[in-house]
Amino acid sequence: MKSDVSHINPSLLKSIEGKKRELDKFRPFPPEIVRKLNEQFMLEWTYNSNAIEGNTLTLRETELVINRGLTIGNKTLKEHFEAINHKEGIQYLYEFIEKKMELEEKVILEIHRLILKNIDDSEAGAYRKTNVMILRAVHLPPSSVKVPGLMQEFMEWYYHNEGKMPAAELAAWVHHKLVYIHPFIDGNGRTARLIMNLILLQYGYPPAVILNMDRKKYYRVLKEADRERYNNYFDFIGRSIERSLLIYLNAFKSQAEQGSANDAEDKYGYISMKEASKLCDYGMEYLSYLARTGRLSAIKISRNWMTTREALADYAERIKKN
Repeated sequence: MKSDVSHINPSLLKSIEGKKRELDKFRPFPPEIVRKLNEQFMLEWTYNSNAIEGNTLTLRETELVINRGLTIGNKTLKEHFEAINHKEGIQYLYEFIEKKMELEEKVILEIHRLILKNIDDSEAGAYRKTNVMILRAVHLPPSSVKVPGLMQEFMEWYYHNEGKMPAAELAAWVHHKLVYIHPFIDGNGRTARLIMNLILLQYGYPPAVILNMDRKKYYRVLKEADRERYNNYFDFIGRSIERSLLIYLNAFKSQAEQGSANDAEDKYGYISMKEASKLCDYGMEYLSYLARTGRLSAIKISRNWMTTREALADYAERIKKN
């Protein structure tokens, strides 16, 4: 893989780093807002990452499982453990950041152990010992006997590039390289997304959530990256990073900086469901339902769902195709 060349769009990178500088102006962050953001992201991150891998728990059901300890009827025990384990994986990341630890192979193995805990304990936290194929991928993962050596090379690459390239680019490379090596029998995607966000958190970024509604595009750009066509992949990851920065910026803006609510929405690209209902044939309540069920890309700021014009257009396009 040609990782010595920058593939991230310069204008997108400029936008990401500009928003990061703007976010840094709000430090130290108010603890109560940080707590709410962490809760929001833990839920959204867990739901989407598991849904991408085929977990059928809805956003609401995921919240009931990870926050209230409830059991959902007609859902498998495995799906429940996937939700619980992913939450524990996220908590491990924040403990990692708080302790200012360094990324090592044992950290990657520990995150994977948490992901497969009570699901496949014999494989949890261990590199695969058999060869595998990736569904929907054009890339054939390397032989299992090569995995330990490739992971050592991966760590050497990481140590060499840490601090030498933009955080967004480093995180995107880390994600793709781990998926490319495919070091585990199962849980590679979830582990790679967690490690990607560990990098972002280390650099003071919010975690980037890859949305389940973008699942097909996600797999497509990964396939392109496997063929060393990286541009669309980096743009995809970059947009996910930018989205999280927008959410954080909205949360930290003071009333004085906001001006009017509409000014803030225009500035950061988010509109209320009431405003969104004026731009389409759906009512405010139905749009809120689409947001709650993960069918419309949206975020929750305080108690209000917010979306974008782009998300509305994407939803309308999907409906047409169906």
